[in-house]
Amino acid sequence: MSTLSSPLLYQVLLTDLPGHRLTIRLTIPQPAPDGQQLRLPAWIPGSYLIRDFARQIETLQATANGQVLPVSKLDKQTWEIAPHAGPIEVEYVVYAWDLSVRAAHVDETHAFLNGTSTFLEVLGQADRICELELLAPDAHSPAANWTVHTSLPEAQGHPRQAARRSFGVYRAPNYDALIDHPIEMGTPQWVCFDACGAEHELVFTGKIPNLDLERVRRDVQRLCEAQIRFFEPETARAPFLDSSDRYVFMTMVTGDGYGGLEHRASTALMCARHDLPVIGQDALSDGYQNFLGLVSHEYFHTWNVKRIKPAAFAPYQLDQESRTRLLWVFEGFTSYYDDLFLLRAGLIDEAQYGKILCKTIGNVHQGPGRFKQSVADSSFDTWTRFYKQDENSPNALVSYYSKGSLVALGLDLLIRQKSAQRHSLDTVMRALWQRHGRDFYLGRAQGIAEDAMPALILETTGVDAADFIARHAEGIEDVPLQTLWENAGYTLSWKTASELPDLGVRVQKQEPSLRLATVYEGGPAHRAGLSALDTVVALDGLRVTASNWDSLLGRYRGGETVEIHVFRRDELRRFTLQLAPPALSVCELRPASEAARFPLTSVSVSAPAESAIHSL
Repeated sequence: MSTLSSPLLYQVLLTDLPGHRLTIRLTIPQPAPDGQQLRLPAWIPGSYLIRDFARQIETLQATANGQVLPVSKLDKQTWEIAPHAGPIEVEYVVYAWDLSVRAAHVDETHAFLNGTSTFLEVLGQADRICELELLAPDAHSPAANWTVHTSLPEAQGHPRQAARRSFGVYRAPNYDALIDHPIEMGTPQWVCFDACGAEHELVFTGKIPNLDLERVRRDVQRLCEAQIRFFEPETARAPFLDSSDRYVFMTMVTGDGYGGLEHRASTALMCARHDLPVIGQDALSDGYQNFLGLVSHEYFHTWNVKRIKPAAFAPYQLDQESRTRLLWVFEGFTSYYDDLFLLRAGLIDEAQYGKILCKTIGNVHQGPGRFKQSVADSSFDTWTRFYKQDENSPNALVSYYSKGSLVALGLDLLIRQKSAQRHSLDTVMRALWQRHGRDFYLGRAQGIAEDAMPALILETTGVDAADFIARHAEGIEDVPLQTLWENAGYTLSWKTASELPDLGVRVQKQEPSLRLATVYEGGPAHRAGLSALDTVVALDGLRVTASNWDSLLGRYRGGETVEIHVFRRDELRRFTLQLAPPALSVCELRPASEAARFPLTSVSVSAPAESAIHSL
């Protein structure tokens, strides 16, 4: 094999599990003749914040034939090796102690790796085949009996080819693929299932007594099959088969974790232990429903963002911010469909789905920031604002996840009504898949232009949604859900969450203290001069604690004036505040008549109206 065709070889050594360190050896068969540069990504796709992963590389050296080569650091994440004619080997140590879905976490119980925080890119050789060898630990290592779980394909025909779920050599067609298949090694609980003919694997790391793995397998299988058939009603072909022969759900289970990050043939998840079902307990808890919603969200991303992409992400620029105004489509639409697929897969009923929907509507309407920032602006500014939130963020920002899901809901209802139920947002999603996603990794599809959505919706459904998008996605107007639901035969009404008078605050109870986590702009507390992070110590001369706050406040009514003492830092401050009536913060969705039929349950099966669309 010539050096031109020789792949890059990355070897992972579990050298210091107690110290949370990995050693990576990178062999470059043919380095650049004028000096080879190496770079580690600054962020990971799906989590839009510069994270500077290179800060966790503790040491780095390069050698050739046993001789050390000079290495210069060019910037915070780029190194250059002095010119050398033959193959070179780079060895570096990564500190891996980030318990999240975004980076790497290693100890004596398991090792979880994301390629973006672990594998250096050989600049100028991003298209070269990459082989990854997970070196087996010795018999005395805590990792001696570990299994390996990843969607990265085994290196077929290699003399050290990995067997399924074992140490050995895996292969990626290029660097972009290498870093998009995370790896979990350890002794997890796991189970496999088939969905539409494609293998899926569920992996749970952590201590989870009496985990009902069979129930999770059954429920997730239904979710996966529903989504596959949604995008491919004729072929029922799983999307990840373009890059892997399996899909892997990797879940890290902790006391209070939550989160997910999508990849092309897998997802990394975190959840709380109490969110997972226990053998013998068949009720659908709120925690388990949230977990299934998270699974649904990340799996839907296999189509929407991993293959259907904004043009700004095709390709990713991982050394710098990559801005797009379309995250309301990619995260917002996904947030809309995640819980909707719990309904369509039969895991929840319409009443349960209505409660989820109303909770999202209530959360969005509570934040004054929605009148200052559009979801398109929120998408563009996510790098510096949405991912760097503080106590004032509810007053200044809107979420392209939650309000984006309401924009999707509004578009769905609008399209259904304007097209006389012939089309829906389903039609749009399938058109996006067929034109921009299905062949993306085969090089035959392009990312979506920033201004493409109105024209695409019009072409595929016959509905002109340009004004709707201008007002509610590019603009700051609330989605007119009350009117849209009325047109669908449902009523959307508002009620109070409790009988307590309203201060216009969100409190944080940390026994024994009560702290103001957020002071909403324009509310009673804001008008009185109270600030976020103030610690409340007295109400009308009575001591306030986290446990007695509700009972004390319950003795007052809206319109009454009270005196509040707080500590701001270490200074005692006094404020006079006029209480407001209980806020209308909880919405309810109900059918207007017995004949009303919930409009979102059924999947629209109409094909995009390619030729006859303009006659509508």
